[in-house]
Amino acid sequence: MQGIRRKIVYVSLYEGFAILFASIGLAALSGAGAGKSTALAVASSVVAVVWNLVFNTLFEAWEARQPVRGRSVRRRVAHALGFEGGLAAILVPLFAWWLGISLWEALLFDAALLIFFLVYTFVFNWCFDRVFGLPASASTPAAQAA
Repeated sequence: MQGIRRKIVYVSLYEGFAILFASIGLAALSGAGAGKSTALAVASSVVAVVWNLVFNTLFEAWEARQPVRGRSVRRRVAHALGFEGGLAAILVPLFAWWLGISLWEALLFDAALLIFFLVYTFVFNWCFDRVFGLPASASTPAAQAA
């Protein structure tokens, strides 16, 4: 599976599980209740979907220009760190505003979610690639011809 179809399946699965996990985590960590936590998780998901499309498009364009193909652990770690770092820059102010806390408190609060999502992103990407295969940007020329 390649192209936009791959991206839509990826984002749908990733964000579906993310909303579930984030709603539970936010409710447990903030004490804000299920409704407020779910609303924040959905808002975060919308931001994450847009960021996901932008980041993965840029990452795959960069990846396609690399002389070494495939997705090593090092490349997967760089992908996860880049994605989560950019997402945190957007979501920390959202969390501070939504929960009525300082940016520092939101950063500390978000740290637990960031650690979870860093691991989640790495594992999800690895599993997704195992189930659906690598994107063309990471495939070897022989695999692309098949």
